[in-house]
Amino acid sequence: MQLQQLAYFVAVAEVRHFTQAAELLHVAQPSLSKQIRALETELGASLFSRARGNITLTPAGEALLPLAKRILADVDTARLEVQELAGLRRGRVRLGATPSLCAGLLGDVLRRFHDTYPGVQLLVEEGGSRDLVRELTRGSLDLALVILPLHGDAPLDTTPILREHLVVASPAGGSGVPRRPNLRIEDLRNRPLVMFRSGYDLREATIGACRAAGFEPRFAVEGGEMDAVLRFVEAGLGIAVVPSMVLAGRPGLRGTPLVLTEHSDEAAARRGQPGPGLLRTIALAHRKDVDLTHAARAFQATLETFLIEAALAGSLPAGVESLVPTSA
Repeated sequence: MQLQQLAYFVAVAEVRHFTQAAELLHVAQPSLSKQIRALETELGASLFSRARGNITLTPAGEALLPLAKRILADVDTARLEVQELAGLRRGRVRLGATPSLCAGLLGDVLRRFHDTYPGVQLLVEEGGSRDLVRELTRGSLDLALVILPLHGDAPLDTTPILREHLVVASPAGGSGVPRRPNLRIEDLRNRPLVMFRSGYDLREATIGACRAAGFEPRFAVEGGEMDAVLRFVEAGLGIAVVPSMVLAGRPGLRGTPLVLTEHSDEAAARRGQPGPGLLRTIALAHRKDVDLTHAARAFQATLETFLIEAALAGSLPAGVESLVPTSA
């Protein structure tokens, strides 16, 4: 089995056309077909069904595709790592992050890293935590900022770095929720919610909290990304549970802290303190079976230093707490 054969196989699998795949790879179509036939012969199974000109993956092809993509991604990472050591280029960081972080403090971290390492290529993928875990496991990302706990048995190392509060976003001048210092999960009962698409941990967290409180959430609209969800709330379609940091710079929205219980105890109630808030923990994750490149390690160090300095200066966004030890 050759890397070239795997690259040809992945190209055909993605475009479902031999001639188009050959054109994308700048090779002759007969040569591409010959290499794929050789791969099928070595594996002892057909990878594509070619009935009536329709190219589809066979069960063997479906099984090979994610493995082939990961092998090719790992080879590319190894090549870049060696080139870094050889001094040919500074490298690349492929980073995944949730939309709340992309809209919040990540921009400042990326700016600091770029100023320090201008030769390193930065590639950022924005997505829900579950989507990022999947791409990280496949080898499409070097690092990802994901939500703990992870679902399933993804082979990842995780380092908690942030804790953020969740709030109920509602129109600033509207009557989407009662005007109180904080809200309980029960206050969402029978209220129209703007819900994220599948793959966002916020979707599962909101639905799970509602069900734990004994009711099914009611959706006004669902399927949006972060910007769309916030815009739908501004338009008055419903309310949404979001991280507090995403409301910065949105005067059309107000955020009401969401608590698990109205008061943690009677003494807290007398002091006017809310009960424990609904929180989520963000971690920096990478694959256990792949060593971080020099560029990825440099980004991790830059991120941790930024969070330590921001925490000491009190400049983290509202509702965000650094979990990075000051000795990091």
